[in-house]
Amino acid sequence: MSGGNIVPQPRLSMRKIKEVLRLHYELGLGQHQIARCCSISQSTVHGYLKRAESASLSWPLPPDCDEAQLEERLFGRRMAGPPGQRRVEPDFASIHEQLQTHKHVTLQLLWEEYIEAAPKGYRYSRFCELYQRWRRKLDVVLRQQHRAGEKLFVDYAGATVPVENPQSGEVRQAQVFVAVLGASSYTYAEASWSQDLANWTGSHVRAFEFFGGVPEIVVPDNLRSGVNRACRYEPDLNRSYQEMAAHYGVAVVPARPRKPRDKAKVEAGVQLVERWILAALRHHRFTSLAEPSHRRTSRESQPAPVPQALRLTRQPVRIC
Repeated sequence: MSGGNIVPQPRLSMRKIKEVLRLHYELGLGQHQIARCCSISQSTVHGYLKRAESASLSWPLPPDCDEAQLEERLFGRRMAGPPGQRRVEPDFASIHEQLQTHKHVTLQLLWEEYIEAAPKGYRYSRFCELYQRWRRKLDVVLRQQHRAGEKLFVDYAGATVPVENPQSGEVRQAQVFVAVLGASSYTYAEASWSQDLANWTGSHVRAFEFFGGVPEIVVPDNLRSGVNRACRYEPDLNRSYQEMAAHYGVAVVPARPRKPRDKAKVEAGVQLVERWILAALRHHRFTSLAEPSHRRTSRESQPAPVPQALRLTRQPVRIC
């Protein structure tokens, strides 16, 4: 160190610099003791204390002096590098909006567009880290804890499966029902012709058969086939749907309107089905409703697909 004015590189973190100030001004330790406590040289301690004295700093720091202000008072404003050396900062507000608006847009795609416009920009890992750091400042989300066998989340995927009639050539869009267990994320999916009440309740029954039991609570979206009147506190269930729940001894607690985080498990399950099943089978030509299930299970080397006939079990088994 020359004259106590030049700090050796690399510069210490603000956290360690604050610890140096605390040990000196609050505890009254000498420079050699502080150097041993912080694992730095005595000359480094001397340099930072000289800077703190020049900036009229002591301990405790003023309440409004955060790390950025402390750095500015100790070292002055950081000079920006030449324009050619500065990286282009991503527009995280726009990136976040696109991720929320377009469900098939991924962070990987947005980074590729960013790096194409700014070849000297951040690499993908740093780009993701900066985005997640920015996103954490938006709001606070309560982490949901799920007990095994407690909840089953159900919904329909937004994407459909085209099924072609081999005689007439008519193409009909089949709906995709998805059910996900809360604790394990174990997922069941099947194709049905529509989202009407018969298909809705039938898909529930086949999901119960697939899982080998029933949960304590079923959490559906506010689909008209299952919920007559959506309400935050007292939703009105469809009578047939409620009778099915009573037969199986389960409770139905619909997600709150416009609160997708209430059913985040099935939202992730739907995304999984769309990306790993429907996308993989996009070039396949289906000629019957059961064929998507056959095609899926043959790819996964699993048993034959769940039959379409609705069968009620007399004594439902609780999932553990």
